[in-house]
Amino acid sequence: MNSGLKQDTTTRMEKTIQALKRDLASLRAGRATPSLLEKVTVEYYGSEMPINQMANVSVPEPRLLVIQPWDKSALAEIERAILKSELGLTPTNDGNLIRISIPALTEERRAELVKVVKKTGEEAKVAIRNIRRDANEEVKKMEKNGELSEDELRRSQDEIQKLTDRFIKEADQVVEDKEKEVMEV
Repeated sequence: MNSGLKQDTTTRMEKTIQALKRDLASLRAGRATPSLLEKVTVEYYGSEMPINQMANVSVPEPRLLVIQPWDKSALAEIERAILKSELGLTPTNDGNLIRISIPALTEERRAELVKVVKKTGEEAKVAIRNIRRDANEEVKKMEKNGELSEDELRRSQDEIQKLTDRFIKEADQVVEDKEKEVMEV
């Protein structure tokens, strides 16, 4: 397999794993983390902005998030955006900053989160398999055009499969780690 195709395939698979990690980081696991609010956007002067671009988000305690906006007039909008989000969190606004206490997860909610984690992991593995399909099609095209021999085609396909197996194993590990974190009381 030519090095350009291998590098491209590897890069795309690595980006899929990074996206999986980012998606799982925004899932609530019973601990406060600023990444919980990454997907929450606030309507601010006519445009949607992520909270971390308009406020300082800190974690002073394991179950508490503190949001200190740079512009105090945005407090109500930030609060409204958090309430509208699917996080199920209730912010308290004291006029200067917003505090969000993260409640302990119930066993039922943990089970729901594990399902979401598994679904997200499956989506990442499907994306990796799609990248494998694209790479295999590219190699078959090269063989058809006479750029590769049959042996080189098989060798390339084996290499692509090894890459795929490696990244699927990595995705499974990321999902397993997140499941442990979610089930931890």
